[in-house]
Amino acid sequence: MNLKNNVQLIGHLGADPIVKEVNKTKVANLSIAVNDYYKPKNSEEFIEKTMWFNVVAWDKYAEKIEKQCTKGTEVMVSGKLESKSYTDKEGVKRFITEVRVMEIICRKKVA
Repeated sequence: MNLKNNVQLIGHLGADPIVKEVNKTKVANLSIAVNDYYKPKNSEEFIEKTMWFNVVAWDKYAEKIEKQCTKGTEVMVSGKLESKSYTDKEGVKRFITEVRVMEIICRKKVA
């Protein structure tokens, strides 16, 4: 793995993964919520901030996600950032940054 482009996240799936087949290869798209905490100046209280990350997984990782992950599942993801652009229907150029999975662990909630 390229250590200059390395992302590690621990969070929960905000929805069931969307798994499709592209050119006979499975791809899974996920949305992961990661909570962070900070303490504003002149305050004793920590504030929780939730950040959302778009994650994409291919091949064996997509298959693992399809079998093991559902909405609410805690996941630990290692991967890399990838950026791409496209032109929307109105002709506006859009940019997307997502995390491409290089390793994932799915851990279901225990009641």
